[in-house]
Amino acid sequence: MTVQPPRNEAATCWRYISSSLDRLVTLALEIDAEGFNWRPPAPETNSIAVLAFHTLGNAEENILETVCGQTVNRDRESEFAATGRTQDNLRQRWATLRPRLETALLELTDAQVTAPRIHPRRGSLTGRDVLLVVARHSAEHLGQAELTRDLWVASDTQSRPSQT
Repeated sequence: MTVQPPRNEAATCWRYISSSLDRLVTLALEIDAEGFNWRPPAPETNSIAVLAFHTLGNAEENILETVCGQTVNRDRESEFAATGRTQDNLRQRWATLRPRLETALLELTDAQVTAPRIHPRRGSLTGRDVLLVVARHSAEHLGQAELTRDLWVASDTQSRPSQT
């Protein structure tokens, strides 16, 4: 069986972005509800819930708005709210957002990927640069979520079963 290469550069980027986002959402949905909202006892740390919602918001803004020109109206500050986040909310958000991101990216041509864009916090970048920012950002927060899950499991091994 021959593996077909991606149709274009955006499809290649999507393969890596979606892999990190899928893994982040899966991790967030597999942990118990208390662990989903738990923050490590260190300054400037976030819960898995915050990491997941923030990372999806970042991908949505950067891919749909910055690269594809769709209006998103992201409220970045609300992504860091420590309350009101549930795993059902996350499941529904990703089920709606994932196909929108995939469709938008797979419709981009390589010429559109190399065109300059104005990023809301980084200034002028090519679409490629923006997609690399999303891929890097998604992978970074996936790693933080994995570490947060591990710290949650280790925080009270006597009263909670080990999670793998």
